[in-house]
Formats: sequence, C-alpha cells, structure tokens
Amino acid sequence: MEIDLDQLRELMKALQEFDVDELKLERGDEKIVMKRGGVQGTVMAAPYPMAPGPATIAAPAPMPGPSVTPEPPGDYITSPFVGTFYRSPKPESPAFVDAGQDFAAGQTLCIVEAMKLMNEIEAEFSGTVLEVLVENGKPVEYGDRLFRVEKK
Repeated sequence: MEIDLDQLRELMKALQEFDVDELKLERGDEKIVMKRGGVQGTVMAAPYPMAPGPATIAAPAPMPGPSVTPEPPGDYITSPFVGTFYRSPKPESPAFVDAGQDFAAGQTLCIVEAMKLMNEIEAEFSGTVLEVLVENGKPVEYGDRLFRVEKK
C-alpha cells in the first residue's frame, strides 16, 4: 500500500482532532495501524494476510457527554477522507441521491475530493436516505457524517 507523507499527516491530524486513540486502514492484504500514545503518536505498518476487498477505515463510536441530546433514528454514512463534499459529478448534474430516495449497495452516493482526486463514495448496503447532512461544495473532515440513512 502506498501512502504519501501528506496522507499520513492528514491521518495523524484526524487522530488528534477527533480524539481517536487508534486507526486501522486495510487495503487488500496490507494493513496500517496508527495509535496515539502520550504526547507523540506512533505509526505501525505491516502487511497481514487479509481477504481482498475495498479499503475500510474503522473508528470508535463517539462517547456521549454529560448532557446528550437524543439522536434521530437511523445509521450514518461518514466521510472516509478529509476533502470537499460533492452531491453530483458536475455542477449542472442532478444529485446522486436525495432525501427520501432508496439506494442499493455499491451505488455512488456522493464524491469527496481529496488531494485533487475525485473519490466516489459508494454505499456498502442498501437503504433509504433520510437526510443529507452536508451542503454541496463544503469541506468535510474524516468521520464527518454525510448522510443519515435507514438500512434495508
């Protein structure tokens, strides 16, 4: 897995910014594990035999604070990158999905532009879009909620 220094810095920044202690990035048979410890973070990279498949990034669920407002029902699709959120492939094109619309596993839901690359974000499951949470053309951070959805 090739990862450049800028990507590594963005991942390390995300660890600190979202108060995440550990981040795992898996692609094919390679795995990168980043752990925060004390003042400095450590980065470990080692290939492990893994089942081939798309890249997955896992982050722990946020811990609720003392005064928690109940969240609306549904699941969330989050940004796997720091970048710019786009609802359609071109400004004049219709949005990939809108609130109230059903989507299928593998269907493109949006684009997140990261480091001048247009990354199509595909659904990992079928469902219905309950709410679009980000405005078109707005910056997003790693882990930002893009859509509130109902799985089917």
